[in-house]
Amino acid sequence: MGCMFSLPQDRVAAAERAVTMQETSFIEKMKKTTRNVIVFYGSQTGTAEEFANRLVKDAQRYGIKGMVADPEEYDMSELPRLREIDSSLAVFCMATYGEGEPTDNAQDFYDWMQMTDDSLEGVHFAVFGLGNKTYDHYNAMGTYTDKRLAELGATRIFDLGLGDDDGNLEEDFISWKGQFWPAVCEFFGVQATQEECSIRQFELVVHSDVNMNEVYTGELGRLLSFQDQKPPFDAKNPFLAPVAINRKLNKGGSRHLMHLELDISGSKIRYDAGDHVAVYPMNDVPLVNRLGERLGVDLDTVITLKNLDEEANKKHPFPCPTTYRAALTHYLDITSPLHTNVLFDLSQYASDPEEKEILRKMACSSSEGKALYHSWVVESERNILAVLEDLPSLRPPIDHLCELLPRLQARYYSIASSAKVHPSSIHICVVVLEYTTKTGRVFKGVATNWLKDKVVTDGSPRPTVPMYVRKSQFRLPFRASTPVIMIGPGTGIAPFMGFIQERAWQKEQGKETGEAILYFGCRHRNEDFIYQEELEEFEKAGVLTQLHVAFSRDQEHKVYVQHLLKQSKDHLWKLIHSSNAHIYVCGDARNMARDVHAAFHEIAEEVGGLTHTQAVDYFQRLMTKGRYSQDVWS
Repeated sequence: MGCMFSLPQDRVAAAERAVTMQETSFIEKMKKTTRNVIVFYGSQTGTAEEFANRLVKDAQRYGIKGMVADPEEYDMSELPRLREIDSSLAVFCMATYGEGEPTDNAQDFYDWMQMTDDSLEGVHFAVFGLGNKTYDHYNAMGTYTDKRLAELGATRIFDLGLGDDDGNLEEDFISWKGQFWPAVCEFFGVQATQEECSIRQFELVVHSDVNMNEVYTGELGRLLSFQDQKPPFDAKNPFLAPVAINRKLNKGGSRHLMHLELDISGSKIRYDAGDHVAVYPMNDVPLVNRLGERLGVDLDTVITLKNLDEEANKKHPFPCPTTYRAALTHYLDITSPLHTNVLFDLSQYASDPEEKEILRKMACSSSEGKALYHSWVVESERNILAVLEDLPSLRPPIDHLCELLPRLQARYYSIASSAKVHPSSIHICVVVLEYTTKTGRVFKGVATNWLKDKVVTDGSPRPTVPMYVRKSQFRLPFRASTPVIMIGPGTGIAPFMGFIQERAWQKEQGKETGEAILYFGCRHRNEDFIYQEELEEFEKAGVLTQLHVAFSRDQEHKVYVQHLLKQSKDHLWKLIHSSNAHIYVCGDARNMARDVHAAFHEIAEEVGGLTHTQAVDYFQRLMTKGRYSQDVWS
């Protein structure tokens, strides 16, 4: 009897596989929709995805049909089949994350590139990398993708572009694509003149009669997921963690440093010391209201923005249906300086010819236009509200503005606790960002000011934070007896609070623990020596074998952590060279991490007798072995 039913089930399974295959096959999709350009993106913060979208929009202006693709959603081992499509081209916008790692959504593609020996002969490609020169592995992912595709036999139709977020990433991208398109047009044999027009990607649908239970109010994936929380929790399904503690850490000074504890009880979330917590912030409510007033709209209008390209994977720019208020509060970045493509598309809505000309000029790739953009937008930090206020004739329809603005991204913080000691809570340590820009406006960091307002009061429900955990490579050595050297000034101390808690726990378990040396830095002993009591207790208990603190402004000449490293150079070299010590650096990438790196080179030269070249190679090898780890930001 059993075999009577096996055939239909086999057919069902085969049919399901075929459907899945079609869904994950970008080749089949390109054939079905007659597209010959595909732009893949590896994106952690949304910029590479935005650049990919802009390239496809540009292609449309040249009469070329393209599609944007997330490599995580497709079977990338199909790349060799691209040769089946005449005059086809694959473009890769690849960001580098952390210490030269691929972004989460490009991890499988990176693994495939490393493992495959499939021939890519007949496949044409171009790569634009997004990186930051303050990091050691500058643009590692873009560079690797470009090199590896060529090694596998693919044909590069235009030179690798490298964007530097420490300089001006937008300008780098504009310059690259300014030369990229003539090369593409030559490849396709089309005229290299594009229509100077704004192309809409989404159409507006206004809902007058809608059940509000079917309207998104900040959820990222499943509708009503914040009311009905279901694990597993991740980037598309964050956990609403109640704030258990929110206390100010510093005793004085003008800044506000804070320690928050997020309650993860019952969430099944697991973490390790050194991991990152991602939080999804909300934009400032008064800022959202001012935008609504300036644009003269009812922010509570329920809308859907629907992709005009019915075959596109991305049906909406953000979860829909929703209200303009929810879109501007939860889904869109309204505080960052505007990109040039946004200025170009907005220019059509300026009724004053001079204002229209200013916007157009900043969007063009001339040196004069770039200089104006750099001074008027980048250096002056003009966000959308500032642009609207300073160009009074500019009156864009709010739906087009919502289409143009980038998505509001999660913010990543180093976890300042150990799950061995705090299994049901995650601690974070942050400094509130607030300063005055060149135009006299007050800039407030979106996430830090939002977190600051998450005040816990008796008798009231605890405020919540949408979050998930992102695994990192920043880990204590496997053996508790391995010495550790930790360098983390300011809020860079965060992961080391977790490391030290874990070493204390290991000690309590009766394990033999190695030396643990911490170098911390702040401005003044009496103002911002954060976690002072806890650190001194750990030192007294012998968990921290040495605690060195650089108070940069307590004396005439400034003293930083790198200066203290040099003072202990003999002992440090012995630990590194003879005792297999692991080095950890956390904090500012632009200056501190570089200066610390240079200090270690000098120690190797002065104590170890190495030449400068040998010292650089020595620490490069430590990085490769995982004995010199960095968790840095710029």
